[in-house]
Amino acid sequence: MQLLDAVRNAIRLPDLRRKILFTIFILTLYQFATHIPVPGVSRSALESIVNQGAGAGILQVLDLLSGGAVTNFSVLANGVYPFITAQIILQLLTGVIPRLEQISKEPGGREKLQRYTYFLAIPMAVLQSVSQYNVMQSLTNQTVIPGYGTNFIVTVEVLATMTAGTMFAIWLGNLITEEGIGNGISMIIFGGIVARVPRSLLILINDQEWWLYNIIAFVILTLLTVIGIVIIQEGTRRIPVQYGKRVRGQKQYGGGSTHIPLKVNAVGMIPLIFAQAIITFPAIIGGIFFPNTPFGTWLRNTFGTQSGFWYWFFEFLLVFAFTYFYTDVMIQQQNLAENLQRQGGFIPGIRPGKRTQEYITKVTRRITFAGALFLAIAVITPAIMTIIDFVLTGRTDVRGTNPALVIGSAGLIIVVGVVVDTMRQLESQLVMRNYDSFMK
Repeated sequence: MQLLDAVRNAIRLPDLRRKILFTIFILTLYQFATHIPVPGVSRSALESIVNQGAGAGILQVLDLLSGGAVTNFSVLANGVYPFITAQIILQLLTGVIPRLEQISKEPGGREKLQRYTYFLAIPMAVLQSVSQYNVMQSLTNQTVIPGYGTNFIVTVEVLATMTAGTMFAIWLGNLITEEGIGNGISMIIFGGIVARVPRSLLILINDQEWWLYNIIAFVILTLLTVIGIVIIQEGTRRIPVQYGKRVRGQKQYGGGSTHIPLKVNAVGMIPLIFAQAIITFPAIIGGIFFPNTPFGTWLRNTFGTQSGFWYWFFEFLLVFAFTYFYTDVMIQQQNLAENLQRQGGFIPGIRPGKRTQEYITKVTRRITFAGALFLAIAVITPAIMTIIDFVLTGRTDVRGTNPALVIGSAGLIIVVGVVVDTMRQLESQLVMRNYDSFMK
């Protein structure tokens, strides 16, 4: 009831109501745009791909990042994936190229790197558009876009339209960040995941023999995953901090104590988005450079089907590694030891400066193990569910009706993370207006 009362209070406030309605409007606009097809696309070819269930794995992964626009071959089929890829590349290069690292520490450096990300997203969108078409074409015997690849004007029109769609999606995400509630890019992905749920649930229910089992498994799996997500997301390790006393004239300042809250999962769902983007990359490369070759087919079947040992093995490793990588990057950027020393604070028993930074990094890496392991296990839940399903029912191929794929653990973590972050933003807005907190 407290949560409902707080949401009701947020809706009563004109500025918060405007932010909420603006966010809903942008997400609705994006979903409408996902149904606008690329010029010249063959509807019969798309229907043959969807009806035959061809390439279901890679289409689901790409749909996750595009907000559900891939199966319609929409102008937004790339979604925000090129922007995420550009972010990954710049994050990696910042730790390797000294000049980029220097820029990141300068005043206004993050804004400059953000502009570089937008510039890099454009060529990444062109590459993604080429691969998107090649992947779709490899899934059907019909021509997806007549004239593409043979007619220069048609080819340029398709690539320009899809690239413009990507920049439009990024722009919509930025509008949500600036004028709405929540992180815009995450909200775009969130909207796409939620929009797919009714269709996925309908597939489970239409399985006449196993519909009841599918629904029960889906409910239990969702509840367990949400409980695990909340426990891990809210878990913190408190590092005690003491502030030295300072005397100025006749008065004494400082001498208090507080703590640094280090979260078990400090980076939320970002590693999952990165891993989902990277895991499709080999299949995309195969679609660009080896569209009709055995090697290209192997890449698509291995990394684009959401099935098989190697797919789940690499996704497990990617999520685990990205969690550690991004946590380290974030801790280094926060400069906690330097800020503590500047403010006269210290961790009892630890020397200020370098030793404090080493201690914070050591503790963070130790507690991050639990968060990284949980995220990595959660992301391979569909594979675990396939094994459980085989033991209980004897079915060997349940990709179409796998309860773990209705939302997907990765999608569910993104959904819960976005909801929690959005609620926290609403909470901060309400607290500033003297309303009670509703995230207790």
